[in-house]
Amino acid sequence: MPPEAAPVIAKWIDYFQCEFKISKSRATKLGDYRHPFQKLGHKISVNNNLNRYAFLVTTVHEFAHLLTWNDHKNKVKPHGEEWKRNFKRMMTPFLEQQVFPQELQTVIITYLNNPSASSCTDLRLSRALKQYDFSPDHSRLEELPRNTVFTIKDGRRFKKGDQLRKRFRCECLDNGNIYLFSPLAEVVVSATGT
Repeated sequence: MPPEAAPVIAKWIDYFQCEFKISKSRATKLGDYRHPFQKLGHKISVNNNLNRYAFLVTTVHEFAHLLTWNDHKNKVKPHGEEWKRNFKRMMTPFLEQQVFPQELQTVIITYLNNPSASSCTDLRLSRALKQYDFSPDHSRLEELPRNTVFTIKDGRRFKKGDQLRKRFRCECLDNGNIYLFSPLAEVVVSATGT
C-alpha cells in the first residue's frame, strides 16, 4: 500500500484487534472479511498481487465490513447503506492525505457516490486502478483489435469477437465454444498475433 497509508491501517488493525493477512492471489475475490466466531476475532485478508492503490481500496473495503459488523452484526445487507456509509467514512483520511494520484482520486470520489460490492464491478474504477499494475506480458482484452488470438491463464486460446453490451464475445479455438469476457480481462496475445 502507499507508505503514507500504512500508519492508519496499522492503527485500525490494533484498535479492532483484527487478524490481517496478505493472501495468495484468488481468482474470485480481492479481499475477504470474517466476523468474530466463537473465540476468534475479526479476520481480514487481501490478495498479495494487487498494486498499492488497489490493495488500499480493498483493505478499506474489508475494514468497512468490520465496522458495519460491529455496529449492526448480521442485521443489515453486506453492501447495504450502512456499509456504503462506513466505506465512504473510512476512505476519507486517505483522500484528505491525497494518498492517491490526482486522476485516480477523482475516479474514487465519483465511485464513492454509490460504491458497489466490488471495485471490479465498477469498470471506470477498475480501469483506473489497473493503470498502476505492472504486467508487461499481459494486455487488457479491450485494448486488442477484433480477431486477435489470445490465451488465458489455463492455456486455452481464443479469438476476440464483437462487443455485446459490456462483454466481448470470444471463440475458444480449442473447442469452438463461445465465451463472454470482461473488457478488463488480462490476456496474453499469442505469438502469431491475429
